[in-house]
Amino acid sequence: EDLVRQGKVRYIGCSNYPAWRLMQSLWYADRDKVSGFDCIQPHYSLVHRLEFERELADVCRTYGIGVIPYSPLGGGFLTGKYKKDGPGFDSQRANGVKKYFSRRNWQLLEKMEEIGSENGGKTISQVALAWLLSDPLISSPIIGPRTMEQLQDNLGAAGFGLSTEEKQILDDASNPSQ
Repeated sequence: EDLVRQGKVRYIGCSNYPAWRLMQSLWYADRDKVSGFDCIQPHYSLVHRLEFERELADVCRTYGIGVIPYSPLGGGFLTGKYKKDGPGFDSQRANGVKKYFSRRNWQLLEKMEEIGSENGGKTISQVALAWLLSDPLISSPIIGPRTMEQLQDNLGAAGFGLSTEEKQILDDASNPSQ
């Protein structure tokens, strides 16, 4: 709190808080008249929606909490790098992504590829980032490119907006309750 008052800290954030914990922290901040969280960093993407959308999204919307999701490309799955009938990948990263290898998610990638193609050749990564950016609740996804090529690809999502219909197609295709 001293650093906030001194102007050395402008915004306070948390990561991976469940909704009840975020609400508790906001209540304490209000009660004690101290700074509360301004933003949260949840794990959120087209292939990992339920954890954030179940309760946290409503809390963030209601209390004006900024959302800066990490792993917006599903650990690389939402880049098109992995193919349903492609070669196996033997790496620690690939093993972590295998949890997304499902019929529903392969179909999602196909729809993303179609949407990208219909929008002047946008990549699957750009479509995934555009889906996040189409939600006014999302402040900025945290990208983690390892190469300049990946950075350039990610930046291709800037200014790219999905139509209402395209967003609905992706919402339906990635709906965690189906």
